[in-house]
Amino acid sequence: MSMSPLAYADSLRIGTIDFVSPDEIKVLLDIEAPDGVALNTGTPRPFPRINGYVLIPSDEGHLVAQVEWITIERSQYPKRKGMQDFGLVDLPYPLRKMSLNPLGVLTYESEDANGGDVYRFRRGVESYPTVGDAVLLPTQNQLRAIVESGENRHVLIGTSPLAANAEVKIDPDRLFGRHLAVLGNTGSGKSCSVAGLIRWSMDEARKARGGADPNARFIVLDPNGEYANTFRDMSKVRVFAVEPSEGVGQLQIPLWFWNSAEWSAFTQASAKTQRPTLVQALRSVRDGVFGATVTPSHEMRRYLRTLVSILQLERNAGSPWGKFPQPKGFFEKLKKWQEGLASQDSFSDGEKASLSAVRDELTGLINARAGQYPTYEFTRSEVSQLLSLIQSAHANFGGSDTDILPIDADVPRPFTGDQLLRSVEGTAELLGVSEYVETMQMRIRTLLSDNRMKVVSGTAQDLTLDNWLGSYIGDDQASNGSVTIIDLSLVPAEVVHIITSVIARMTLEALQRYRKLHHGKTLPTVLVMEEAHTFIKRYHDDAENQNSAAICCQVFEKIAREGRKFGLGLVLSSQRPSELSPTVLSQCNSYLLHRISNDRDQELVHKLVPDNLRGLLRDLPSLPSRHAILLGWASELPVLVQMIALPDQHRPKSDDPDFWAVWSGKSRDGEAIERGVNWKAIADDWQQMSATQPVAATAKSEEQPK
Repeated sequence: MSMSPLAYADSLRIGTIDFVSPDEIKVLLDIEAPDGVALNTGTPRPFPRINGYVLIPSDEGHLVAQVEWITIERSQYPKRKGMQDFGLVDLPYPLRKMSLNPLGVLTYESEDANGGDVYRFRRGVESYPTVGDAVLLPTQNQLRAIVESGENRHVLIGTSPLAANAEVKIDPDRLFGRHLAVLGNTGSGKSCSVAGLIRWSMDEARKARGGADPNARFIVLDPNGEYANTFRDMSKVRVFAVEPSEGVGQLQIPLWFWNSAEWSAFTQASAKTQRPTLVQALRSVRDGVFGATVTPSHEMRRYLRTLVSILQLERNAGSPWGKFPQPKGFFEKLKKWQEGLASQDSFSDGEKASLSAVRDELTGLINARAGQYPTYEFTRSEVSQLLSLIQSAHANFGGSDTDILPIDADVPRPFTGDQLLRSVEGTAELLGVSEYVETMQMRIRTLLSDNRMKVVSGTAQDLTLDNWLGSYIGDDQASNGSVTIIDLSLVPAEVVHIITSVIARMTLEALQRYRKLHHGKTLPTVLVMEEAHTFIKRYHDDAENQNSAAICCQVFEKIAREGRKFGLGLVLSSQRPSELSPTVLSQCNSYLLHRISNDRDQELVHKLVPDNLRGLLRDLPSLPSRHAILLGWASELPVLVQMIALPDQHRPKSDDPDFWAVWSGKSRDGEAIERGVNWKAIADDWQQMSATQPVAATAKSEEQPK
């Protein structure tokens, strides 16, 4: 005999509410409620269970709540139906109670083709229940509707052990569009989750395109070299590293990609003298006709334009008529400028005349201050007259007013390191600060002489900006592949933050310009940062001179704040969330939390989520590997996920070291393991030496007896 709907609903009842607040609901469980396994919901499942789901009937349908804790309290009498004669027993009686966190509402939508009910879950609670309302167990259909709710859920990432192994799918627009943080201890499965999210997303996109490669762009910044072989089975995966090999290209981040902030951070340029000199030198070295012969007339025009820019800065600052010693410094600059105004036979008569007028004016100003007790102050009219003559000469050499405007010091125009060094020296002489920039020049020379950096900085003359963008971000229609792996493991420590900063910034600026040229349309791209606590580390903003790590963090903070507008999503993977930049972490709208044991990290994660969800996060220290809590914008409700297992060949190289297998000489499968070592080969590779080098041959001959 079938059960009536009312009788079936009553069989799902497990207790009544005796306390209600906006963030907590307390329930008294009935004596008849299951105490280990519930058998009346369609299939046996554990109940009561921490972080499980229950329903409370409401006007809109059912209020969905999550179990936070379960306890037993002693009572003078049983407060349950059917036990009304309180005078018979006056002994303590065990009562089960549990606390619930309200999550959202489950509403009935329609009936499917098989006659089953279709439900829809949405976050948020408009009306709360009252004391005495019934609490029900969800059926299998309702439980799946809770976990599998949401639209555009295209990518399957795992199952929910707390919801009858319901499928957990995500909407890529939500997951990647508003930034994702994958947090957890070492060995908890973070890298596999990141690799899985990329792979599963690409697999589903490939199915949607009928087997064709997706027009997708993933850029993985890999500081440990874990991902080089992870996506080998996928077509056209681009891998770049410091030391290229078969299937691995040469990592090239040219020096002319660096902007003024990155150069200043690397050279540790002081704010007062060195940084303005460096910025002016970058402007000068980025300006010019590349690939064409520069005539003496063109060189003089550029020289005059530099003088106009410097003189305008001096006049606006009031330096020439300020207090000592600035006027004397300006006087020395005039003598230095005069040396560079020599006329040449190739100049036209008009050009020669204008140069002569400037030289005569400079000579007059210098001679007027050449007495025994000179006064070095200058009047405003003298400076204005000199500026007017230099501007006139600049115009005679083919310059214009727009030409006088300084070129952006950050525009990525090619130059070599030697050209920059000469530009710094020349600019320092024109500004009269040569003795103050020696330490900065020394740091630039050190960079240029580093053999490791010569390879990364891109000595290839044929590397163009558009070729680099196509190789590292992805060509038109992602014809050269959907995934870029950038192996940073062997990048010198002195520049690894700068290199990472340049890659991230160039990606953002490229997408900004894409949207500008395509009338607001974006090119969806995902930037994945492994070991994010190293590159996106919190810093002190009050420092006068920002170091390389701070500059790198600032770039990612800008991506976190503005990347969504330009189609750039950020995925962070870190084992120390407490060390991450608060700005970046607060801009992540979705979190995939693996096992976290450190109390400081747990405390930070608790602050990222609403108060009524913190009960779920108490599972973090005890989560097994491959299990994670998905919460935030990508999930309609916080859910415990058992991630899909990746085959060994698809996992990043982040396995724990196999100490016992090496010690015992046998693997778990009984196979013999031999782990030999050739330190000579390692030393030669480390010292960048080969058997054919003369140094090695000489050293070998010296070891032989005479």
